[in-house]
Amino acid sequence: MASRTPNPLGEIVNGDAARRPSRDTRLVGRYTTIVGLSAQQHADALYPYISGAENAHLWDYVNDGPYDDIAVFRANLKAREASQDPVFFAILSNQQGAGTEGGNDSDIIGMASYMRIDLKNRSAEVGNIMAAHLQRTPVTTEAMYLMARHAFEDLGYRRYEWKCNALNAPSQRAAQRLGFTFEGIFRKHLIVKGRNRDTAWFSITDDEWPGVKQALEAWLDPANFDSEGKQRKRLEEFRQ
Repeated sequence: MASRTPNPLGEIVNGDAARRPSRDTRLVGRYTTIVGLSAQQHADALYPYISGAENAHLWDYVNDGPYDDIAVFRANLKAREASQDPVFFAILSNQQGAGTEGGNDSDIIGMASYMRIDLKNRSAEVGNIMAAHLQRTPVTTEAMYLMARHAFEDLGYRRYEWKCNALNAPSQRAAQRLGFTFEGIFRKHLIVKGRNRDTAWFSITDDEWPGVKQALEAWLDPANFDSEGKQRKRLEEFRQ
């Protein structure tokens, strides 16, 4: 009887679970600091950045919003504050002293979260990112770097995801700029605000992270910016 060729199998992975993100975490960088989102501390300061007709487009691809009532927004942030998945964080600018001892943590410029947290399989997604007026700046780039580094190096995740509406071209460009790999489109994945959503999937894996990290750190280095704060090299160039 002819011997059967064994089926190909994946590599053996240790069974250690990842750790759950905590709102008590404080991640301090050169340009920004990440802290747990607080409705009391952050709602009123964040509201001007994401409310009003001029910012309504920020909510086109997300499940909630837009907001034109500060009381409703405060209640929304209070619910986010209590959430275990997603776990929400405030993005603070160190220009207002958030990165120093005793600094002002109310100077919020955006928010983001860890979500779809799978401790057993060591996978998590970064999402609910609201900081549109600072796209491609050191502040938001460093915020994404700090959150990714924390996920891989402190919490033990092996897969870090970015998902967005396939029609959201700026979000797709942001993911690829940061070093996420495009994985494909989930067609008719969700219904959001009564509309179909095809979802674009991106990821960074733990074996890719060292290279992604090196490029991010090189781009964020002050030497990469001239006296007017303009970048000398694009982030993508550091991965070439």
